[in-house]
Amino acid sequence: MHPILASAAPMAASSAFTALIWWLVPLAGVLGAIGYVLWISQFKRKFEKGTSRSVNQFERFQNSFRDDDSSK
Repeated sequence: MHPILASAAPMAASSAFTALIWWLVPLAGVLGAIGYVLWISQFKRKFEKGTSRSVNQFERFQNSFRDDDSSK
């Protein structure tokens, strides 16, 4: 094999890998942004409602152990 062609093969593989990275990084960013927008617009309200309901139930549970006489 010609010496120039032999040295070009690793460079071609390296440039193909670099090109793949240049496509995959922005693609991952776009998919992450779309996922974030969907989370905010669709699922966050449901998650917050469940969380606040759980916190309210826990506060009622804690309050059930408090003395009513201590507030006087």
